[in-house]
Amino acid sequence: MSLDPHLAYARRMDRADGLAHYRKRFHGTDAPLVYFDGNSLGRPPIAAIERMQRFMEHDWGGRLIRGWDESWLQLPLEIGDRIGRAVIEAKAGQTVIGDSTTVLLYKLARAAVDAQLARHPERREIVIDTDNFPTDRYVLEGIARERGLTVRWIEVDTTLGVTSQQLRAAVGRHTALVVLSHVAYRSAYLADAPELTRIAHDAGALILWDLCHSAGSVPVRADAWEFDLAVGCTYKYLNGGPGSPAFAYVRDDLQRALAQPIQGWFGAADQFAMGPRYEPVPGIRRFLSGTSPILAMLPMDETLAMIEEAGIAAVRAKSVALTTFAIELADDWLAPLGVTLASPVDPAERGGHVTLHHDAMREVTARLWQRDVIPDYRDPGGLRIGLAPLSTSFEEVHRGLDATREVLRQVIAERAGLG
Repeated sequence: MSLDPHLAYARRMDRADGLAHYRKRFHGTDAPLVYFDGNSLGRPPIAAIERMQRFMEHDWGGRLIRGWDESWLQLPLEIGDRIGRAVIEAKAGQTVIGDSTTVLLYKLARAAVDAQLARHPERREIVIDTDNFPTDRYVLEGIARERGLTVRWIEVDTTLGVTSQQLRAAVGRHTALVVLSHVAYRSAYLADAPELTRIAHDAGALILWDLCHSAGSVPVRADAWEFDLAVGCTYKYLNGGPGSPAFAYVRDDLQRALAQPIQGWFGAADQFAMGPRYEPVPGIRRFLSGTSPILAMLPMDETLAMIEEAGIAAVRAKSVALTTFAIELADDWLAPLGVTLASPVDPAERGGHVTLHHDAMREVTARLWQRDVIPDYRDPGGLRIGLAPLSTSFEEVHRGLDATREVLRQVIAERAGLG
């Protein structure tokens, strides 16, 4: 029997893949399990596992509290600068590792609207789309209640995202802040960040970008695109681990203008003076609050080293090739079963994941997990396939979608009473 041409293609692509050797640096990639959820939680780098063991025995266990004086106080800034350098193209002093994504979104959004209100009391609207990630929407609604503001919603197609025409129609002289995702969590729609940033600025608004689904997968040029603010998580393509802390970007000329609302001793000018009043330290450190989660920020450093070595352009090129291959397999194998693509076809408009729609996908996902094929599910009827370029192979994509075809056929047959 002749070899499946799709499988032959996958094996050729793996042999030619200049990033293939990175796959061996991740724990578990030698097992038959298919991992399609790298856009929710990345695999652990082997070096990170080893580093954590060393850190606990020698840095924490050996140095104890002396570690703060020697290096730990600077880690949020050092790793932040590394993210700026390798992932979002931001010069030093503008990116810091801080709290969870939700807390950093609150800090930056609240600081932005407060600064706008102080200068322009008429700017009482926050613009966000109806399909943005729940945390973003919930945080903005809460800030609007706190400050007596209005949320202006952009209705979007859930298979796409916010377009320039939609944003242009939504912003105006009352807009204080725009909050958008660079890559939509549901569809993977890749927003035109420089154009949308220009539109917000032309209206006199500040813009805060959610980079959670693009950081480490899609090139970002925060400085060149004139971002004001950005937040991104580190447990997806940066492989920081469950609940690893997020990063915040604040453009350098805005840092003194923004008063972050959760004042804590790690953002104080003289941290150990323990003085009676809070005075913020100059620079990006002022956006820190409490004690930095040192253990939780260490693993991502290993992936950042890989991205620096490989280059984000090469990472993006493989990401496009992986998602394109997944779409081709879905067209050939799943479309005849009624599956439709809920992500952009054009790779220039698509981030690092692909969403496939069928009303049976919730059940399909549950059954795939039982077979060690791990995608995730998003309503309505979306099987989401997150393909991490450093740790995913083309043959893995083939195996996973072959299993998806088999399981979907079973579910359809059972629903028809033929199983």
